[in-house]
Amino acid sequence: MKQKEGQNYESIVNTVSKIVNRDDESRDQKLQQISELLAKNVEAFDWVGFYLVDPNANKELVLGPYVGEETDHTRIPFGKGICGQAAETNETFVIQDVSKEDNYLACSVHVEAEIVVPVKKDGQFVAELDIDSHKRDSMTEEHRKMLEKVCEIVSPLF
Repeated sequence: MKQKEGQNYESIVNTVSKIVNRDDESRDQKLQQISELLAKNVEAFDWVGFYLVDPNANKELVLGPYVGEETDHTRIPFGKGICGQAAETNETFVIQDVSKEDNYLACSVHVEAEIVVPVKKDGQFVAELDIDSHKRDSMTEEHRKMLEKVCEIVSPLF
Protein backbone atom coordinates (compact mmCIF):
# COMPACT_ATOMS: atom_id res chain seq x y z
CA MET A 1 0.00 0.00 0.00
CA LYS A 2 1.31 3.44 -0.92
CA GLN A 3 1.89 5.93 1.84
CA LYS A 4 -0.07 9.17 1.79
CA GLU A 5 1.36 12.58 0.91
CA GLY A 6 3.23 14.35 3.66
CA GLN A 7 5.10 11.18 4.52
CA ASN A 8 8.70 11.35 5.65
CA TYR A 9 10.73 11.26 2.44
CA GLU A 10 13.94 11.00 4.41
CA SER A 11 13.41 7.24 4.76
CA ILE A 12 13.09 6.89 0.96
CA VAL A 13 16.30 8.86 0.42
CA ASN A 14 18.09 6.72 3.03
CA THR A 15 16.89 3.53 1.35
CA VAL A 16 18.12 4.82 -2.03
CA SER A 17 21.57 5.39 -0.47
CA LYS A 18 21.62 1.83 0.84
CA ILE A 19 20.65 0.43 -2.58
CA VAL A 20 23.33 2.47 -4.37
CA ASN A 21 26.03 1.37 -1.91
CA ARG A 22 25.42 -2.38 -2.30
CA ASP A 23 28.30 -4.23 -3.94
CA ASP A 24 26.47 -7.33 -5.17
CA GLU A 25 24.16 -5.86 -7.82
CA SER A 26 24.48 -4.24 -11.23
CA ARG A 27 23.61 -0.61 -11.93
CA ASP A 28 20.42 -1.64 -13.72
CA GLN A 29 19.33 -3.83 -10.81
CA LYS A 30 19.84 -0.89 -8.46
CA LEU A 31 17.95 1.51 -10.73
CA GLN A 32 15.09 -1.02 -10.96
CA GLN A 33 14.89 -1.28 -7.17
CA ILE A 34 14.89 2.52 -6.83
CA SER A 35 12.09 2.78 -9.42
CA GLU A 36 10.08 0.18 -7.51
CA LEU A 37 10.71 1.92 -4.19
CA LEU A 38 9.46 5.27 -5.49
CA ALA A 39 6.42 3.79 -7.28
CA LYS A 40 5.44 1.77 -4.22
CA ASN A 41 5.87 4.50 -1.63
CA VAL A 42 4.65 7.72 -3.25
CA GLU A 43 0.96 7.85 -3.99
CA ALA A 44 1.26 10.29 -6.91
CA PHE A 45 3.88 8.21 -8.80
CA ASP A 46 2.24 5.85 -11.32
CA TRP A 47 5.17 5.36 -13.73
CA VAL A 48 8.77 5.64 -12.56
CA GLY A 49 11.83 5.04 -14.70
CA PHE A 50 15.25 6.08 -15.82
CA TYR A 51 16.30 7.22 -19.28
CA LEU A 52 20.04 6.90 -19.89
CA VAL A 53 22.25 8.76 -22.33
CA ASP A 54 23.05 6.33 -25.14
CA PRO A 55 26.85 6.35 -25.49
CA ASN A 56 26.53 5.01 -29.05
CA ALA A 57 24.06 7.64 -30.31
CA ASN A 58 24.49 11.36 -30.66
CA LYS A 59 22.33 13.10 -28.05
CA GLU A 60 19.75 10.40 -27.54
CA LEU A 61 18.15 8.86 -24.46
CA VAL A 62 17.44 5.16 -24.17
CA LEU A 63 14.87 3.71 -21.76
CA GLY A 64 16.43 2.02 -18.76
CA PRO A 65 14.84 0.29 -15.76
CA TYR A 66 11.26 1.34 -15.00
CA VAL A 67 8.02 0.41 -13.25
CA GLY A 68 4.60 0.95 -14.82
CA GLU A 69 2.83 0.55 -18.13
CA GLU A 70 4.93 -0.25 -21.17
CA THR A 71 5.88 2.73 -23.30
CA ASP A 72 6.61 3.12 -26.99
CA HIS A 73 9.14 5.82 -26.10
CA THR A 74 12.21 3.65 -25.70
CA ARG A 75 14.47 6.20 -27.46
CA ILE A 76 14.09 9.97 -27.18
CA PRO A 77 16.28 12.55 -28.94
CA PHE A 78 17.56 15.43 -26.82
CA GLY A 79 15.14 18.34 -27.15
CA LYS A 80 12.08 16.21 -27.96
CA GLY A 81 9.30 16.07 -25.39
CA ILE A 82 9.71 16.87 -21.71
CA CYS A 83 12.38 14.18 -21.27
CA GLY A 84 14.35 15.48 -24.22
CA GLN A 85 14.06 19.05 -22.96
CA ALA A 86 15.39 18.04 -19.54
CA ALA A 87 18.30 16.29 -21.27
CA GLU A 88 19.07 19.32 -23.40
CA THR A 89 18.81 21.92 -20.62
CA ASN A 90 20.07 19.79 -17.70
CA GLU A 91 17.18 21.15 -15.62
CA THR A 92 14.31 19.63 -13.67
CA PHE A 93 10.91 19.94 -15.36
CA VAL A 94 7.70 19.83 -13.32
CA ILE A 95 4.58 19.64 -15.49
CA GLN A 96 1.31 19.76 -13.57
CA ASP A 97 -0.93 19.35 -16.65
CA VAL A 98 0.63 17.59 -19.63
CA SER A 99 -2.34 18.50 -21.85
CA LYS A 100 -1.10 22.11 -21.84
CA GLU A 101 2.33 21.17 -23.24
CA ASP A 102 2.87 21.43 -27.00
CA ASN A 103 5.80 19.04 -27.04
CA TYR A 104 4.57 16.37 -24.62
CA LEU A 105 5.20 12.78 -25.75
CA ALA A 106 2.19 10.83 -24.51
CA CYS A 107 3.27 7.56 -22.93
CA SER A 108 -0.21 6.70 -21.74
CA VAL A 109 -3.68 8.24 -22.01
CA HIS A 110 -3.79 8.15 -18.20
CA VAL A 111 -0.85 10.51 -17.61
CA GLU A 112 -1.87 13.94 -16.29
CA ALA A 113 1.35 15.23 -14.68
CA GLU A 114 5.08 14.57 -15.03
CA ILE A 115 8.38 15.39 -13.36
CA VAL A 116 11.75 14.81 -15.01
CA VAL A 117 14.96 15.20 -13.00
CA PRO A 118 18.44 15.11 -14.55
CA VAL A 119 21.17 12.84 -13.19
CA LYS A 120 24.52 14.61 -13.44
CA LYS A 121 27.95 13.14 -12.88
CA ASP A 122 30.71 15.72 -12.47
CA GLY A 123 28.29 18.33 -13.86
CA GLN A 124 27.68 16.26 -17.00
CA PHE A 125 24.17 15.01 -17.90
CA VAL A 126 24.25 11.17 -17.84
CA ALA A 127 20.62 10.12 -17.27
CA GLU A 128 17.28 11.28 -15.94
CA LEU A 129 14.55 10.10 -13.65
CA ASP A 130 11.11 10.38 -15.29
CA ILE A 131 7.91 10.10 -13.25
CA ASP A 132 4.33 10.21 -14.50
CA SER A 133 1.18 10.67 -12.45
CA HIS A 134 -2.39 9.87 -13.37
CA LYS A 135 -3.50 12.89 -11.34
CA ARG A 136 -3.18 16.50 -12.49
CA ASP A 137 -1.37 18.95 -10.17
CA SER A 138 0.08 16.07 -8.15
CA MET A 139 3.80 16.91 -8.23
CA THR A 140 4.84 18.85 -5.14
CA GLU A 141 7.90 20.89 -4.26
CA GLU A 142 8.64 18.19 -1.67
CA HIS A 143 8.66 15.59 -4.48
CA ARG A 144 11.03 17.76 -6.49
CA LYS A 145 13.49 18.18 -3.61
CA MET A 146 13.40 14.46 -2.77
CA LEU A 147 13.88 13.40 -6.40
CA GLU A 148 16.75 15.83 -6.95
CA LYS A 149 18.42 14.31 -3.88
CA VAL A 150 17.75 10.79 -5.24
CA CYS A 151 19.36 11.74 -8.54
CA GLU A 152 22.37 13.16 -6.72
CA ILE A 153 22.74 9.86 -4.81
CA VAL A 154 22.49 7.66 -7.94
CA SER A 155 24.96 9.71 -10.02
CA PRO A 156 28.04 7.67 -8.94
CA LEU A 157 26.44 4.63 -10.63
CA PHE A 158 27.23 6.23 -14.01
